[in-house]
Amino acid sequence: MDTVREYLLWNDFLRVCGIDEAGRGPLAGPVVAAAVVFPRWFSPDEGILRRLNDSKKLTPSLRRELAPAIREEAECWAVEAVDHETIDRINILRATMLAMNRAAESLPRQPDLLLIDGNRFTPNIPVPYQTIVGGDALVFSIAAASVLAKTERDRMMEEYAERYPEYGFERNAGYGTREHVEAIRRHGRSPIHRTSFRLRQLGEK
Repeated sequence: MDTVREYLLWNDFLRVCGIDEAGRGPLAGPVVAAAVVFPRWFSPDEGILRRLNDSKKLTPSLRRELAPAIREEAECWAVEAVDHETIDRINILRATMLAMNRAAESLPRQPDLLLIDGNRFTPNIPVPYQTIVGGDALVFSIAAASVLAKTERDRMMEEYAERYPEYGFERNAGYGTREHVEAIRRHGRSPIHRTSFRLRQLGEK
């Protein structure tokens, strides 16, 4: 993946920031968002960043290799999480918007333009933005953000797996796999499960 979209925008903007999230769909754990700004006119001419893509299309091992390279090459980056309790209180869509805004606000230098993966965004900061459906597979900085968000969330869920080993969080990252749902059936929900997410498999409505 190349910085084609960014190159077109760098004519008018100095700091173009890609933003993406991980963890909207799981039954447990936080939603995590990342914001990444690469230096103006940056191009991944060689090295591992040439293999950057939508994090969902990458193996876990490749994501773990890419994450430090992204942090090293980026002008600035930030990762923020919104916990399961907030998700239950304000709903997952608002929690996702909150995580994205927090990531953008946490950057040490304010960006001039936000590129958001998806079709909606509710900004809390006075920065222009564009939403791009499928942006994590189309825009370099969004793909980078997707990798940072995913690797950080996976790390968090691996830590939770040590506290709640019966749910297999190190394997399912909180998603509703058959194994995970069966564990909830046997043990009930853990303290990090999202109580607002109902399970039809368990007869919940």
